[in-house]
Amino acid sequence: MRHGKKINHLGRKKAHRDALLANLTIALITHKRINTTVAKAKALRTFAEPLITKSKEDTTHNRRIVFSYLQDKEAVAELFREVSTKIADRPGGYLRIIKLGNRQGDNAEMAMIEFVDFNTNLQKETKKTTAKKRTRRGSTTATAKAKEVVEETKVEPAKEEKTETGESTPSAEATEE
Repeated sequence: MRHGKKINHLGRKKAHRDALLANLTIALITHKRINTTVAKAKALRTFAEPLITKSKEDTTHNRRIVFSYLQDKEAVAELFREVSTKIADRPGGYLRIIKLGNRQGDNAEMAMIEFVDFNTNLQKETKKTTAKKRTRRGSTTATAKAKEVVEETKVEPAKEEKTETGESTPSAEATEE
């Protein structure tokens, strides 16, 4: 049973696991997307997202905290310079995990983990899909034409005319229809 186990140990001791996650985070920051196993990607997301949140506020203290985890000046500089400007308005969820299938050698589940705001292909596709909204019946111009036709063919109610004797009879227009 796995009651109360919140950390996937990944088959490593703590120091080895921390070094692995730090190296994966450095690779992710420099390349913006990496391929790894699903278990490592999920562990990486819990490790990297708090560091990305720290990079939103560019202070010396936050830079030192992030550097204490990563131990790489170039990665910290790129995180605070490039990545933080793209994710400044996002409240969380900076990383996306996409499953790729199984690895051929050992059949391990593989995944691609990437920054959400750095994938320009998916951003362009989402803009296109939101612009093309159609109704079930067809385009909006066809429904407008159909409404005009219906309005023209509406039958007006019969008008009654009163005669001198006080009897009401249908008008000539109403009897023709």
